[in-house]
Parts: sequence; structure tokens; C-alpha cells
Amino acid sequence: MDRLFEFVVNHYILVSLFVAFLVAILILESRRGGAKISAQGAVNLINKDEAVVVDIRDRKEFGEGRITGSVNIPLNSLKSRVGELNKFKDKQIIVADKMGQHSAMAVKQLNAEGFTDVVRLNGGVADWKASNLPLVKK
Repeated sequence: MDRLFEFVVNHYILVSLFVAFLVAILILESRRGGAKISAQGAVNLINKDEAVVVDIRDRKEFGEGRITGSVNIPLNSLKSRVGELNKFKDKQIIVADKMGQHSAMAVKQLNAEGFTDVVRLNGGVADWKASNLPLVKK
């Protein structure tokens, strides 16, 4: 530990550049996938009829439990099926996946297609379940 402190003191320019790059990468990565919304915030938007949930999980996972009123378009076919969402361009779109890991890619694709008000569900459907919110099963 003493050697670390000694290194930082002797090479303060290198250390400060490293910290600056680290902060820049963290900020860039957090903005890249779009804004996040909590499960409770999503419930508020859905109940006010201002938001549409797009579930990007595959059909099997979607059948095991889905958010009420959600539209299932798997991530691998989102680009070809984006026309199905054109009727929702004036509403906010909430992208949900299994655990919140892949929704950033879907948000990026939707933004590229001209959708301006797209957010992702923080933690995905797993966080929705953890918050004891209901899922509809087919």
C-alpha cells in the first residue's frame, strides 16, 4: 500500500490521466444505452396510458410471464419488425428484457429508427418480479 501511494505521488500526471479516462468511459457507457426507469416509474407511466412496453425476450421467456399490455418483439428481429411500433411513435416506449443487460442495444436501434422517447427498464423483468409486480402468463 505504501508503494501505491509513492507511485501516485511520483507519477501524479499519469494517475490523473487514468482517473480522467476512467470517469469519461463511465459517463459515456451510462449515456449510451439511454435513460433508465425503475419498475415503479414504469408502472406509473403504464397506468397513465402514456407508455408502451416492448419486451425483447424470446417467445418462450415471454410466455412464462409478461408485463400487462407489453408487445413482444425479440431483440434479434427488432430491426425487421420495427414497423409494428410505428403506431406508438407519439408515446413513450419502455424496453424490457430479462435482466436489463440487452435493452441498451434495443434502445439504440429504436433511436436510430426515429423513436425519440425510449427508455429501458432498469433490471428488466427480473427487477419487475423482485418488486412483487404482477406478470401475466399465457
